[in-house]
Amino acid sequence: MSVRRLDPNQPDSFAFTPENIEWTKGQIAKYPEGRQASAVIPMLWQAQKQEGWVTEPAIEVIADMLGMAKIRVLEVATFYTMFNLSPVGKHFVQLCGTTPCWLRGADDLKAVCRKHIGDPSTVSDDGQLSWMEVECLGACSNAPMVQINDDYYEDLTAENFAQILEDLRAGREVKPGPQAARKGSEPLGKLTSLTTPITAEGAE
Repeated sequence: MSVRRLDPNQPDSFAFTPENIEWTKGQIAKYPEGRQASAVIPMLWQAQKQEGWVTEPAIEVIADMLGMAKIRVLEVATFYTMFNLSPVGKHFVQLCGTTPCWLRGADDLKAVCRKHIGDPSTVSDDGQLSWMEVECLGACSNAPMVQINDDYYEDLTAENFAQILEDLRAGREVKPGPQAARKGSEPLGKLTSLTTPITAEGAE
């Protein structure tokens, strides 16, 4: 794994919103006295949800709240790749490039990202989009797929993926999940197994 470092350009300060302060208090209260450091991952995650990325001031605030050395919080933030250490777009695209998605057209999706967003790990000029390639996201049967913020978008083609990006950029509603005419991970055609209903008698 490559070395992960904080972005050289940092904001001057960080503060949790009042709502997130209450949320963090609830997280810390889950742990017995002396074990508050166990809340470091959810607190980093909440800071990222608030700001879009984990900043150095956020790490310092969390360290103070948990009574931890700053370096310990930094170690957690830099170890887990789910934490963004540089700014990302409002809509952050994580594009799976692992074998199933690659075989099903991930390279075409990368070309769409480069055309509509730019190079990996850069934010579009309007601040709406950024992207990076990641390892398996666990939706192999619906390849190729991406994760955008908290949602999965599956069964993608260059055409429907480009439309999704443009709709997000324009503030239009988009439908997460499979973009083909199927439910969940069922076959694209007809069912090939489990086609006979199980009756009470058959289950005996």
